[in-house]
Amino acid sequence: MARALELPGTAQALDRYGRRAGGVMVGGGLVCALAAGVALVSPGEPWTGDLVGALVAVGVLTLAAGAASWALARRMRRVLGSGTWSALPALSVRSLRTTEAVVLRSPAGDELWPLEVAAMRQRYEPLRPGPDGVMWWCGDPARGGVLAPPGGGALLWARPVRHRRARRRIVEQAERTGILGRAALAQPQERPEPDRHVRGPVPAPRVSLVKPPESDVSGAPTYERLAAHAARQAVTQSQTRMQPQPQPQSQARTRARRPEADVREVAWWRVRSLRRVAGVGRLLGALALCAATLAAVLLRLDGGSLMKLFVLAIVGVAALAVAGYQLVTGGLPAVRSMARAARSPVLVLRRYVLLHDPQNGVPVLVLFPDHGGGHALPEGLLSLLPPGTAKDPRRGLPPEPTGTVELRGWRDFSPEGLAVVVARVGERALWPAELYRPSSGAASAALLARLAPPQAPAQTSTSSLSKPRIT
Repeated sequence: MARALELPGTAQALDRYGRRAGGVMVGGGLVCALAAGVALVSPGEPWTGDLVGALVAVGVLTLAAGAASWALARRMRRVLGSGTWSALPALSVRSLRTTEAVVLRSPAGDELWPLEVAAMRQRYEPLRPGPDGVMWWCGDPARGGVLAPPGGGALLWARPVRHRRARRRIVEQAERTGILGRAALAQPQERPEPDRHVRGPVPAPRVSLVKPPESDVSGAPTYERLAAHAARQAVTQSQTRMQPQPQPQSQARTRARRPEADVREVAWWRVRSLRRVAGVGRLLGALALCAATLAAVLLRLDGGSLMKLFVLAIVGVAALAVAGYQLVTGGLPAVRSMARAARSPVLVLRRYVLLHDPQNGVPVLVLFPDHGGGHALPEGLLSLLPPGTAKDPRRGLPPEPTGTVELRGWRDFSPEGLAVVVARVGERALWPAELYRPSSGAASAALLARLAPPQAPAQTSTSSLSKPRIT
């Protein structure tokens, strides 16, 4: 078995983590240098002390955060360079003592490892394993190690939960979900092949309606297997994230969002989701900052305040330039192609299975022919933009994990021959995060393996839970 760091996806993820840590350190150093420059240029001004103090505080905190991340990246490299990945059943648990915890079932299947995730909520949330989740693990559960979603494309550091009572409570919560009785998983034995895009005509997807051999049923991405996996994922938020105490009824209520306009009847800028894709909100925010700064300058404030507003104006103009460039070069072409696809007269009906990519939480429609049985193989995959809010990104997705979807598009194509396709379930459009991808190819096979990891032929033992290791 290859070392964990020898997998291309893992090596790239670790390099990204290290570059991000180095960038944070460089940013902190630049802020400290800016503070020194301000102190040298304007030593006697009344506003100098406050501005320099604020810059120094921000710079020191940024340097400390970058140094901690850099040290953690080196620790990850040592662990990944000396160990191998293991695919283990995983469950996310929230406890009173630990903000976020993951419970892994040991490879032998008779012990549970409660681990505390050392990552910010923004990084962990898209990778949070569900009730039927799988995580890759490399390390020692008694000292800590690296967690990753299947594929090893995003890395998290996890350490053992130290408090004995907290460990016992977390393990008891996980035991009630039946994690010990879940099927064994196929282990990552081989190195993934690099994705190769072939330019030229794209062959029509081949769809097999023949039942695969009995030995391949557990691993083949058939409609029956993926639909069962999607049904296990389709649980309420309270079941996915086990809270120590029930939420008050006032907090449980969610206000229904106003339905967005239909792009087939109105211009794209009147559709809420397309405005977000284009980046209209960022542009308007930068414009508002520039307008507020200009209005403050026109009020003839004193020299000290004008100097602060001058710095704010530079930030506003830079944000306006970046937002405008992104809107013109990326946002407008994307939303125009989506609008053309949604208005296409060609309609294709397909069965879908709704799953979520464990690497980033993106919802993915796995598309099957509208006829055939449970042993049909997928025809294509369509990654979707989360339609909800930042706090509830899954709001607005189809309520059922399986069903029938309308596909429109095939008007705009990438140089690789991939098409822009828009899905519609009922009266709601589901906007694509990526181009429509046929199920054939290395990239599609890797995505399917992440969405529903294949199971090993043998089932694990459902023996009673042993005591968790206390360190």
